[in-house]
Amino acid sequence: MDITKYYAMEGEKPLDVIKPDGGLTGIFRTISCIGDSLASGEFESTNDDGEKGYHDMYEYSWGQHIARAVGCKVYNFSRGGMTADAFHKGFAPDNGFYGEEYASQAYIIAMGYNEVMFGRSFNYLGTIDDIDLENPENNKHTLAGWYGRIIQKYKEISPKARFFLMTMPKETSDPEICVQLKEAYAALLHQMAELFAFTYVLDFHKYAPVYDEKFKENFYLGGHMNAAGYWLTAQMTMSYIDYIIRNHPEDFTQAGFIGKGGVHNAHAKW
Repeated sequence: MDITKYYAMEGEKPLDVIKPDGGLTGIFRTISCIGDSLASGEFESTNDDGEKGYHDMYEYSWGQHIARAVGCKVYNFSRGGMTADAFHKGFAPDNGFYGEEYASQAYIIAMGYNEVMFGRSFNYLGTIDDIDLENPENNKHTLAGWYGRIIQKYKEISPKARFFLMTMPKETSDPEICVQLKEAYAALLHQMAELFAFTYVLDFHKYAPVYDEKFKENFYLGGHMNAAGYWLTAQMTMSYIDYIIRNHPEDFTQAGFIGKGGVHNAHAKW
């Protein structure tokens, strides 16, 4: 057995090693995936009249691929077209997704595409200063502010949970304004990871392959991914989380105490 494969490797980049079985992502027994169509396994159909249809097929989502790969419970807190403000103001509370019964050990947030790609506003993107750590109700009504509220709310529900924030990959079809906004969004998520404890960035913008024409021929169905694309995204997500755990083992040694484990063990140290 080559135990070094389970350690950090010098010079390794996050997606250099793909772990189809999820690797150390399997230390989490409950994971919540928060997002829009990408997180929902959404397929795009076209009828005989050329009209588009959009279908959230959660069993094909990368979250459920992760569940099957590592044998954990994964919740889909997502829907096509979702935005951070709609999630916090209506979708999550209306569906009970802020209930303690859904408290998870890890949260993967893939939010912001609809605001960035369709809103195309640096003003609405906001800054890290839009987040009030003392009172989330004071967060500004920007993507940064609403995104921060989601993290803050789930930290109330599961205080020791680990958070993984996913940036958006580069696409050769992006107009220049979207290139700039994606870069600004990625920088914002890195600032959030510095702001909140036990929060990490899945930087697909930097390390994922560029979603070019060839990529989309293989992994897209219209403007959304196909079945193979969601499976590929699952492998990338699991492999990136495995990389983070291997490179920061001190942050994850007590992962088993997150949630009910920690509540019932008075000797757990944090």
